[in-house]
Amino acid sequence: MRVAVVIPAFQAAASIGDVVARTQAAVPAAEIIVVDDGSDDGTGEEGRRRGATLVTHPRNRGKGVSLRAGVARACAHDASVIVTIDADGQHPPEEIPGLLRPIAEGDADLVLGARKRDGGMPLSRRFTNWLSATLASRIGGQQVRDAQTGFRAFTRDVAEGVQAAGDRYEYEANFLLDALRAGFRVVSVDVPTIYGARSHFHAWGDTWRMARAFGRHARRIVR
Repeated sequence: MRVAVVIPAFQAAASIGDVVARTQAAVPAAEIIVVDDGSDDGTGEEGRRRGATLVTHPRNRGKGVSLRAGVARACAHDASVIVTIDADGQHPPEEIPGLLRPIAEGDADLVLGARKRDGGMPLSRRFTNWLSATLASRIGGQQVRDAQTGFRAFTRDVAEGVQAAGDRYEYEANFLLDALRAGFRVVSVDVPTIYGARSHFHAWGDTWRMARAFGRHARRIVR
């Protein structure tokens, strides 16, 4: 497999170098693509200094735009499998081979790094994580254990077949739901998650956008 790892990044100079280095160690043959979404703290330069391919946005445009740009660059460079991982260190790059395994074995088209809803997950996130996973499972007719995770691996067919809407965090929800509706096989793999990193998620605005993403499938949820 030709693997590309896409890392959307905004104001992540303090963590991006470590994420890139650990990703290189976990999947040495992969191309690492850092999408610097208008940072002014040297995020892009730090990623490039560590050997990553750099895509730069002159201004902040949102995580969805960054993911779309990174996936497009990966496809243009002939990647057959694409991994997305956050720049803040919340996802351990050492888990990437585990996400790739179901695809390599022919059992999945899209693999989700599923976080456990236990004491390690902030209480405020447990309910929304459970609710979104339950709704995604109803919409897609397949079990989804974590619909909000940004730690994913998927084939080129998924990347080219799913043209999800949204410029911010709702892009990830739309991408998953559209992939489910298209009939792609979705598998979840347990991954540890490190909380405490600064999040750019806006509680009200982004939650509303996420709700609208699921609302598009209201009839299917009811059925």
